[in-house]
Amino acid sequence: MGRADHTVELLLDAAAELRSFHACVLPVSPQNLAWARTALAAAAGVLRTPVLVLARDLKAAAVDDLYESGVCDFIRAPLCVEELRVRLERVVSLNRYPVPHLSSPAQIVAEDSYRYSAVKQNGAVLDQTDLINTDVMYESILDHSGAEIEAFAVASATRCATGGKVSFHMAKGKLIERFERAYLKASLVRHEGNIAMAARSAQKHRRAFWALIKKHQIDPNFYRHGYYPKHPQDG
Repeated sequence: MGRADHTVELLLDAAAELRSFHACVLPVSPQNLAWARTALAAAAGVLRTPVLVLARDLKAAAVDDLYESGVCDFIRAPLCVEELRVRLERVVSLNRYPVPHLSSPAQIVAEDSYRYSAVKQNGAVLDQTDLINTDVMYESILDHSGAEIEAFAVASATRCATGGKVSFHMAKGKLIERFERAYLKASLVRHEGNIAMAARSAQKHRRAFWALIKKHQIDPNFYRHGYYPKHPQDG
């Protein structure tokens, strides 16, 4: 998986560490708007810390879209410290921890099918930003039943097959890779980095579970309560 794929999981990876903070200020501009939307979607259902957007040169439609992605408030750049203080106090007092609305698998299947039909009729290419609900489904994988996951898998496989751009082997490998990575991270978040408990919950041997963690280069320390990685200057 390339570096770009890892960056959209930045908020998801930092979810456990961010629990110690009242809020997270996320700078967003037109240049990184698509990334911000995808990163927020990837962290949906896991990130409990309120997210405030520091908006630079964003139009009203973009800000509204960020609200739909789960942010609780925004402030305009250049930053006004007094405004930031007031908005932070408001967020904390209202206890507005963002738990973005997660579509049901049936809704995700319907929305993906509708989007695919629309772009196919128009001869357009399905953009990655249109698949945010797919990312949400992966990152909330532990909250769904086997039947729901099966329905989602059928929809994903159908989209890959009818798209005609990805081989069976590549599509299968990518789906399995994303599922494994999302499942491992969600399980580690739920059990605060305890590998033994996560493996037991997954009904998988601890060594096999650990092998998958190493395969996907996941650091379980990030999901342990009170863990803060040292910076180089800290020694």
